[in-house]
Amino acid sequence: MKSYIAAFALLTTFFSCRNEQAGGSVQNKTSEQPAASPKTEIARKTILFYGNSLTAAYQLSPEQGFTALIQGKIDSLGLPYTCVNAGLSGETTADGVSRIEWVLRQPVDIFVLELGGNDALRGLPLAETKKNLQTIMDQVKAKYPDCKIVIAGMMAPPNLGSYATDFRKIFPALAKTNHAALIPFLLEGVGGIPALNLGDGIHPNVEGHKILAATVWKTLRPLL
Repeated sequence: MKSYIAAFALLTTFFSCRNEQAGGSVQNKTSEQPAASPKTEIARKTILFYGNSLTAAYQLSPEQGFTALIQGKIDSLGLPYTCVNAGLSGETTADGVSRIEWVLRQPVDIFVLELGGNDALRGLPLAETKKNLQTIMDQVKAKYPDCKIVIAGMMAPPNLGSYATDFRKIFPALAKTNHAALIPFLLEGVGGIPALNLGDGIHPNVEGHKILAATVWKTLRPLL
C-alpha cells in the first residue's frame, strides 16, 4: 500500500511539472509577439533662405531672425520642412553668384532669394543686379528643376530718384519671367521706422524681424 501511495505521489508530481512546463511554454510563445514596425517618417523638405545681412539676422542671435521664426511656425503646424539660413552679411548679387554652386550641394525644395539691397546701397548698375539674380535662379532650376522659387522684393533709398524707381521694378519682373512667388517688399512696415530697426537705421531689430517673418509667411505658406 505504501508503495502504491508513493508511486501515485511520484506520478502526480511528474504530471504537475509537465503541465507547468507546458503552461510556461505557451506563455512564452504568447509574450513573444512580433515587434511593432516603426512608423514611417515623412521625408523632410528643405527651404533655403539665400540672402545678405537681413537673412543672417545681423547683430541678433540666430533664433531671433525671421528664418528661425518661420521655422517655429512650420513646426507648430507639424509641416515636414526644415529652414536653412544661408544669409551672409554684406553680400551683393555678384557675391551670391560666386557661392551659389557651393550652397546648392544640398537638396533644395523651396529657394527664397533675398539679395539686391547691398547693390542699391552701393549704386551698382541695375542691369548687373538683374543679370546676377537671374543667373542665381538659373543655377537653382538647373540643379533642382522642381524647386519652387520665392523672390524677396527690395527698394533703394528714395533719394536716388529714377535709380530707385527702376531698381524696385527688377523684382516683380524677374518673378513673372521665372514663374516665381513674389514678396512685394521684404521690409514692408519695418523699413524707415526707427523703433523697428537697430541704431544704423538699416537692419531690423527683434521686433522688426517678427514683422519680416509675418511678411514672408504670407507668400511662403501657400507653397508648403
